Amino acid sequence: MGRIAGVTAAETRQRLLRAAADVFAERGYDGTRVADIAAAAGVSNGALYAHFGSKAELLVDALRTHGRRLLADVFAADPDRSITDLLLVIGRWLPRRRDAPGYLIVEALVAARRDEEVARPMRDYVGERADWIAELVRVAQAGGELDPALSPHAFAHFCLLLAMGSALVTPDLHAVGDQEWGALLARLMSALTPAAVRPRQERHHEGADQSGEVPGARPLL
Repeated sequence: MGRIAGVTAAETRQRLLRAAADVFAERGYDGTRVADIAAAAGVSNGALYAHFGSKAELLVDALRTHGRRLLADVFAADPDRSITDLLLVIGRWLPRRRDAPGYLIVEALVAARRDEEVARPMRDYVGERADWIAELVRVAQAGGELDPALSPHAFAHFCLLLAMGSALVTPDLHAVGDQEWGALLARLMSALTPAAVRPRQERHHEGADQSGEVPGARPLL
């Protein structure tokens, strides 16, 4: 069982990432062997190592790929969405039940506490997410949507704490209504908005669809 006939290297890599997401979510990082992922993808161990140097690298790359796909769904659904609305949509997903790949972050965070081989790429991954959020904040500040006195770094850290915590406090442990959660997020965002534009944004959020649904999308990390 080596390379699959008629399948490109890029397709093999994506097959391995999908298999890794499923197997890690089902068995956990410690309970998963490289051979399990290779078997689930239908390739040999050697074919796997041709694309990934270690199980840790595969875990973080699977997490990174999952997040990028969900971000693409958000932007494709409404490319003209304002930054504050984008942040609200992402925030409204957080209390909702995830699919199996959505729990990769839990496996990665737990493994990173015990294994430096996982911790190193996880620091890079978390840094990428923080940088992406901080850049959104800077764009929103430049456009007058967010208070220029707000620290992009602190806001990004706050968002990471919310997102990663939501992967642990699942709806079966503690549920909150969509409207209640959406109203709280809208009030928080309003508090971070310059006073001159606050009334206009409050009217917009009150009239908006509180579901924040994007077709086919799931909670994001």
